[in-house]
Amino acid sequence: MNHILKLRDGEEFIKLGQALKATGIADSGIDAKEIIIQGLVLVDGEVETRRGRKLYDGMEVCYDDEVISIQK
Repeated sequence: MNHILKLRDGEEFIKLGQALKATGIADSGIDAKEIIIQGLVLVDGEVETRRGRKLYDGMEVCYDDEVISIQK
């Protein structure tokens, strides 16, 4: 499933853990942390294990069959 996550006006980025929660991929911050720490999330095609990773316009996050596209 594809999700488009629009950054709020004035925001330059959203953190990875917040993006997973905002799109409903993770039910809570704890769930997001576990998914990320296990190395199951890709950011622009590379494994990311930092839930505080900043996501900017044009970046793409993949987890399982879910894709999040970050847009301004």
